[in-house]
Amino acid sequence: MATKTVSADSGSLFRTLFNLWPYMWPTGRADLKARVIWATVFLVVAKFVLIGVPYFFKWATDSLSRDGAAVPLLPAFLLAPVMLVVAYNVVRILQLGLNQLRDSLFARVGQHAVRQLAYRTFVHMHDLSLRFHLERRTGGLSRIIERGTKGIETIVRFTILNTAPTILEFALTAVVFAVAYGWIYVVVVAVTVWLYTWFTVWASDWRITIRREMNDSDTDANTKAIDSLLNYETVKYFNNEAMEARRFDKSMARYEVAATQTWTSLGWLNFGQGVIFGAGMTVAMVMSALEVQAGTQTIGDFVFINALLMQLSMPLNFIGFIYREIRQGLTDIEKMFELLDVPAEVVDRPGARSLAATSGAVEFRDVHFAYDPNRPILKGVSFSVPAGKTVAIVGPSGAGKSTISRLLFRFYDIQSGAILIDGQDIRDVSQDSLRAVIGMVPQDTVLFNDTIAYNIRYGRPDASEDDVRRAAELAQIAGFIDKLPEGYQSMVGERGLKLSGGEKQRVAIARTILKAPPILMLDEATSALDTQTEQEIQAALDTVSRGRTTLVIAHRLSTVISADEIIVLRDGRIAERGTHQSLLAARGLYASMWDRQREATEAEERLRVAREADELGVVVRRRTSEV
Repeated sequence: MATKTVSADSGSLFRTLFNLWPYMWPTGRADLKARVIWATVFLVVAKFVLIGVPYFFKWATDSLSRDGAAVPLLPAFLLAPVMLVVAYNVVRILQLGLNQLRDSLFARVGQHAVRQLAYRTFVHMHDLSLRFHLERRTGGLSRIIERGTKGIETIVRFTILNTAPTILEFALTAVVFAVAYGWIYVVVVAVTVWLYTWFTVWASDWRITIRREMNDSDTDANTKAIDSLLNYETVKYFNNEAMEARRFDKSMARYEVAATQTWTSLGWLNFGQGVIFGAGMTVAMVMSALEVQAGTQTIGDFVFINALLMQLSMPLNFIGFIYREIRQGLTDIEKMFELLDVPAEVVDRPGARSLAATSGAVEFRDVHFAYDPNRPILKGVSFSVPAGKTVAIVGPSGAGKSTISRLLFRFYDIQSGAILIDGQDIRDVSQDSLRAVIGMVPQDTVLFNDTIAYNIRYGRPDASEDDVRRAAELAQIAGFIDKLPEGYQSMVGERGLKLSGGEKQRVAIARTILKAPPILMLDEATSALDTQTEQEIQAALDTVSRGRTTLVIAHRLSTVISADEIIVLRDGRIAERGTHQSLLAARGLYASMWDRQREATEAEERLRVAREADELGVVVRRRTSEV
């Protein structure tokens, strides 16, 4: 399907419709195009039928008052008053049926447009860089997309199904007045319509500012609510429920004021529209009444003019509603359009080929990188991970360890240097093929709010149940899952909160096993776990990394003792490198880090022993007292 960037800043409804046209006339969908054509046919027919409705009312009135002229277009049996009344209502029902048929035919077209644009926005969100998502709030993004899709539906539906038929009805009404009653009636109606439209546009533009404030308040309140709920445990830890409630209520108070102003301004708008149309209708009805008294018009003509104007008031009133809804729809989707206009920071080069991973050797060659130009992170880092070997990256906090994993996945592009896999620069290959050959076990595993089986199968969506079970066994979590009442169909909760840290890590290991990548990235995969769990997880990691090229980002040095090479980063540069034993012998930064961690571990062990001794003493004293 053809796609074009839609810009809310164009300020032109016609420009927006032009950009939306590929979605309303979708390429390759002959069925939807046929629906558009038939909906247009029924739209035109319905308007011609609608113009005929007041005529039957006029003829019935004249027939009943016995002062009307003959109607040459109608057969004699239809000239009876009762038959004219029946015909009047039949035509009304026919016109209503044609409108509903038109709406039904176009419904799928409109929903298809909504779906395609929503899909495009969703895909674009995943195409944007990690930097973008770290700087934006998920709650605000979800609200913007939700309102944007609704705004798109409003624009598509109202402009096609209501604006075009209303313009056609105005034209037909003007022709009828000009032919039957003279141009003076056309002038009265035209002036009324112009004043009505001008006032509607002016008032609606005034209300747009209020609507923006209401939307901003709504987005802010929704963001605060989602942030607070996602951090439920943190709120409880610090006993800050009241503070969170106050922050939320402050945003809702802004929303309350803006929403009240929105409804109040709508009341004034409706009242002003009623005054303008009422004045125009009064002028036309007085003119007709005078002509009836003069004998130049019949009672039927008076009724006809009244009926035609009343009939005109409905689409005219709807024009005001359409304009308001379209403007508000544009307001609602302008943030969504801004998202679509945000360029992806990392993109595939034209003609990018797929990565041909043969052995999985990784090389960082004089890599320089900075999130902010004024704060460099990596300053000429060079190292290699031979195929099937394990290299560990250690160092103080802020040295740039986790940045290396993000660069290998190409979440960011480096400023200079090169990152190679089997001799291929990762900037020259497609991102899909790059990430397909790398498996990740992060420090903080976040699971989808779905079943355990779904989260494990995420590593390879087409995996069989046997494959999932085998991966769980290798990750040493199968026993735990089998003990659950619903087994692999157990829900893990929001972000996996129903599972412990060790259980979530085992699920992450299982899905990485299922992915079976030639390159494995372990980004501080055990740093947040207790010593006992760390040892169990480490055993599972040793299993999954066997025979794979493995890059380990580690905080606990005890987990990298067996690495083929250990690289020590400090201030974005490689300070030391070698095996565990050689680095200890060098008595440099690595050795000092090792000594500090060993002292901390020994202190923790002494504290644990003392605590167990105290507990044992309490038990002994209790039993002694009982004796």
